[in-house]
Amino acid sequence: MGNAKRRRFSSVVELLGGVPGKMKKIKKKHEVFGFLRKLGIQKQLYIIYMLAVLMPVSLIGSFLVGNTYRLLTNYHGDLLESDNLRVRTILFEITTQVYNISEELSFNVEIESMLKKRYAYREEFTSAINRNSEIVDNYANHYTEIEQVEIYCDNPDICDYKQYRRVDGEIEKSDWYRRAISQSSVFWQEMRDTDKYGNEYWNLCLIRQVPLVNSEHRAVLVIRISNNYLKTRIGSQKYQICVSVDNGVVFFALDRADYGKPQPVTLDSGKKQKIQNQTCLVEISELGLYLSDSHIYICTMDNKSYDNIKSIIRICILIILVAVLVPGILVYYFGQYFTKRVRTLRHVMYQASNEDYDFKEMVRGEDELSEAFSDLEVMVQNIKEKDAHMYEVLLKEQELTNEQQKMEFKMLASQINPHFLYNTLETIRMKAYTVGDKEVATAIKLLGKSMRYVLENNGTAFTALKEEMDYIEIYMKIQKLRFMEKFDYELKTQDGIDLYKCITLPLLLQPIVENAILHGLEETEKGGMVTIKIGQEPQNNGIYIAVSDNGCGIEKETLERLRVDIVTKNPLKKESIGLYNINQRVKLCYGNEYGMTIDSIVGSGTTVTLHLPQKVYHDI
Repeated sequence: MGNAKRRRFSSVVELLGGVPGKMKKIKKKHEVFGFLRKLGIQKQLYIIYMLAVLMPVSLIGSFLVGNTYRLLTNYHGDLLESDNLRVRTILFEITTQVYNISEELSFNVEIESMLKKRYAYREEFTSAINRNSEIVDNYANHYTEIEQVEIYCDNPDICDYKQYRRVDGEIEKSDWYRRAISQSSVFWQEMRDTDKYGNEYWNLCLIRQVPLVNSEHRAVLVIRISNNYLKTRIGSQKYQICVSVDNGVVFFALDRADYGKPQPVTLDSGKKQKIQNQTCLVEISELGLYLSDSHIYICTMDNKSYDNIKSIIRICILIILVAVLVPGILVYYFGQYFTKRVRTLRHVMYQASNEDYDFKEMVRGEDELSEAFSDLEVMVQNIKEKDAHMYEVLLKEQELTNEQQKMEFKMLASQINPHFLYNTLETIRMKAYTVGDKEVATAIKLLGKSMRYVLENNGTAFTALKEEMDYIEIYMKIQKLRFMEKFDYELKTQDGIDLYKCITLPLLLQPIVENAILHGLEETEKGGMVTIKIGQEPQNNGIYIAVSDNGCGIEKETLERLRVDIVTKNPLKKESIGLYNINQRVKLCYGNEYGMTIDSIVGSGTTVTLHLPQKVYHDI
């Protein structure tokens, strides 16, 4: 009866179809759990420890430690940044105020008059100073941020009296004085001084040149900011502060030992630095001073908070280690079998990562580790097949590369040698000269020289101004052969300009000269004149190259549009695109203060002027 029931059940199972698959899964699960039951209780606990204790506690603990460290660091960093911002705001306020005072002093008419005036004797100068002493004294006495105002002048009739100083040899040789007289802009600098007791101290000083109009003398204004005032405004009970200007030494710090030393930290590093074998939180900021190229670097340091943060993190890590290690020690010996198999798999994977595919060890079994090993074997086999395929592909690519190189060599070999072109032109010239056609011979000679200059300077950055002018003269001679009596030309160079030493951009003038001939002298039948003049700029140490014609000139509206076109590219106006390119070449190479100007008078002609720096070969 029992056998009959089993047969009927089997028949039902066969009819249902899907049930055997489910039964197989149940059987596999039973086999897996049965395998686990075959292990000792110690190994089972080891597995449970890995999954239930080690991984969760490690992940959660790492997250909590990292998050705690980040929160504490950000909190103290925000406090440090806030204090740095406070110092930066105070310094900006003080320096801006001092700059405004320097503006009033530098352009004071009475001070300028006293500095320029000649004095017969010392008393005359001191009397003048006493009459006008309130001009400077008002600022020094009413603004507590100012420690001292000094005015240095090289007028020999001026003596050291009150705020006025005569420039002697030592001052004249000083870096700050030479910099001040060489530039018109304001700059800031730290300056060292000593008090009456011989103690050394540093001040932040505003330095600028005092303009003396129509005078051969020069004067420099120096305003010292009071260090005591800075300490009163900036002083902090919690953080260390070091302030420097540009690349100079520290001129202000809460610790006097830091005065006159370089910044204790690297200005471009992160917010955590090691200072004197102690890790500190650091906030570094840069303050661009008002209407000046100088920058102040403010460094605020916290050498206490980081140690407190590390103490808290150590306690958190200790708690996590206790939570992990205590149960881990208890179950350590229970996981030896599992660890051995993992080590074997790891060793095999290490071999595979080093491209050693001959495995001497195997992970046997039917669990996930053995399946991973089987997958590794399949992956290794796929890698071998792909390596073989890639090797074939590389061989084909190398063959294609070799063929391409051969083709490029053949193309290079087929290119015309410029020397062949020059020699051919010279042969044609000699043929023309032999038959008596000197005009054709001359034209070919000029063409050869012109082509040689163009080819030799193609791709070069600079050329001698003499070579550029020689090329322009050749071009003018060729144009005269073309237009005959239509125009003549003239080249002028101001005395003192050495065309051999001066450099310029190659092929810069030819489009301008071409425009002067083709457009400026378009309506001229005879008597046209193109003048090229090279001279020194009166306002700076530069040169100008002016190309002028005596043609019909340009209407006012057309001239204004043309001036706009050479600054703003307009691809629809092909007649001005060449001038635009020239103007842009000059500005990109030398700066926006240089470039092209166009002037024209209707009926009198047009002048196109290039404004360039007077550079020589040793400048590049």
